[in-house]
Amino acid sequence: MVVSRHNRWLRWLCAVAALVVLAEASAQVQPNAARILTAQGRVSVVRHGESWAVFAGNSIRVGEVIETGVDGYAELQVADGSTFEVFPSSRVLFRSNPGNLRELVEVFLGKIKVTIQHFGGRPNPYRVHSPTAVISVRGTVFEVGVENDAVTSVSVLEGLVTVAHRLLPGKEVPLAPGQYLQVFPNSPLAQSGASKAGVAAKVAGAIRDTIYSLPRTGGRSGGSAPGGGSGGGLPTDASAPPPPPTPTDREAPPPPPPQ
Repeated sequence: MVVSRHNRWLRWLCAVAALVVLAEASAQVQPNAARILTAQGRVSVVRHGESWAVFAGNSIRVGEVIETGVDGYAELQVADGSTFEVFPSSRVLFRSNPGNLRELVEVFLGKIKVTIQHFGGRPNPYRVHSPTAVISVRGTVFEVGVENDAVTSVSVLEGLVTVAHRLLPGKEVPLAPGQYLQVFPNSPLAQSGASKAGVAAKVAGAIRDTIYSLPRTGGRSGGSAPGGGSGGGLPTDASAPPPPPTPTDREAPPPPPPQ
């Protein structure tokens, strides 16, 4: 009798473990998900209203928000091989519309860099949103930044994008490589106008990209979630250890008084 109950418990536990493994595996291969290639510093995902630290190899699902701290950086890849990089102090929504795969990300705050793969000789027709702009992809590499006052900056490194005002009527503005456009909440695009990105801005951008593409001390794992949360890995990621506090972590306890 005791042996029979023990065997039943073992079978039940094995079944539960198998379901958990299958659920995580299906999430990782989900065609609409984004896979984290690199995570440095504080990188987290808002899932079911809570912030969880994420790491290289984790998946971001449709409708989830990615957040980075002041030292955070992440590079993510979607199913077609296109990537987007999220720079420090950013908040980005991944695919707000599950029924439309053209909607790639929405940038609430901070800065991203998008690299689009080509399909059939043409770049995939993605769109990127911000509070004030809709950026339609016609090219390969571009950057989008959003300030606290919702002013959106769009710059093109390769290919072509078109920018439309999200709040005001008007025609789209095409941007070619080297061009830069700012979108203000209360100003039509015709009054904003596109301009050439300065040499200093290009050099600064290249230096920044190089810095964040290099491995940092402490590995390529994400850090504790900014703004609260458990600070540990995702509930299904038992192998990801929480990182130690960084010198910029204001929540770290103060040193003991001298003896």
